[in-house]
Amino acid sequence: MAIYVLHNPSAGNGRGEQTAQKLKDLYPNDELFFRNVTEMGNIPGFLDALGSEDRVILCGGDGTLNHFVNDLDGYVPQNEILFYAAGTGNDFMNDLGKPADADPFAINPYLVDLPTVTVNGMTRRFINGIGYGIDGYCCEVGDELRAKSDKPINYTSIAIKGLLFHYKPCDATVTVDGRTETFRRVWLASTMFGKCYGGNMRPTPDQDRSKPDQVSVIVYHSCGKLKALMSFPDFSAGKQAKHTDIMKIFTGKEVTVTFSAPQALQIDGETVRNVTTYSVKAAK
Repeated sequence: MAIYVLHNPSAGNGRGEQTAQKLKDLYPNDELFFRNVTEMGNIPGFLDALGSEDRVILCGGDGTLNHFVNDLDGYVPQNEILFYAAGTGNDFMNDLGKPADADPFAINPYLVDLPTVTVNGMTRRFINGIGYGIDGYCCEVGDELRAKSDKPINYTSIAIKGLLFHYKPCDATVTVDGRTETFRRVWLASTMFGKCYGGNMRPTPDQDRSKPDQVSVIVYHSCGKLKALMSFPDFSAGKQAKHTDIMKIFTGKEVTVTFSAPQALQIDGETVRNVTTYSVKAAK
C-alpha cells in the first residue's frame, strides 16, 4: 500500500507544503509520495493507475477541494480519498464540525452529488457556496492584499470596512424554482450548499449538505450602511431569524441571481470578477 499526498503549496497563505510535511509524523511507518496537485492535470488518470489498496490524502483548503472536484469532473474515485486541512478559512471543516487540525479523514461521500454554478460562460461544481455581493468583494480585496503581503487575511475586517465605506449595494432579481422576487439595496445574494463561508460565517444555518437536491439562498437587502453593519454579527453567527425584514432565505433546486451592476463573486473562495448574473443547479 502506498500513500500519495496531493498538496497545494499556495494553501494557507503559502504554507501548504509545510503543513503537508506534518503527515510524516502521522504516518511514521508508511512511505508517503508528495505531489503538487496544482501541477498534476489528469486526476482521473492518476487515480485509475493506483493499486486497489493505495490511499490518497488531499492537503489544502476550500479552494483546493474545489479544484479537485472540478478536476474529477464527475469521476467517482474507487480508492479512499482523505482530506487534511491546510487552508485559511477551512469552511468545509467548519461545516462538518471538525477542528482545522483534525487528522486526515475520508471524503469520498462529499465528492459526489455536488451543485454546479454557471457564471461568465463557465460551469463549475462547488463544495461550500457561492458568495455574490459584499462577500465576493471581500475575496476580491483579500486577493489584492495577499498579492502584496503574506500576512493572514482578516475577511471580517474587510467586510466591516466594505459595509461602512467601500461597497455599494445595488438591486437584485432572485429566481428560485421559477419564482422571482426583486430586492432593493442588496448587500449580498449568496447560494450555499454547506452552512459556512468566509471563515465560519453562517449565512444559511439550516442548509444541509447531506441533502444534495437542494441549496439555500440568502438575500441581505433593503437597509442602509449603519443597519447593515449593526446586524452583521447576527448574520455571521447564523441568527438571520432576528432580521427577517432585511435577510431572506430561500431553499430550492435551481437558482438564478441577477444584479443591476457588476459585482465580484466567489466560488469556494475563488474570485470571479465583473459578474452580473449566475445560475446554480442542485444535484439531481
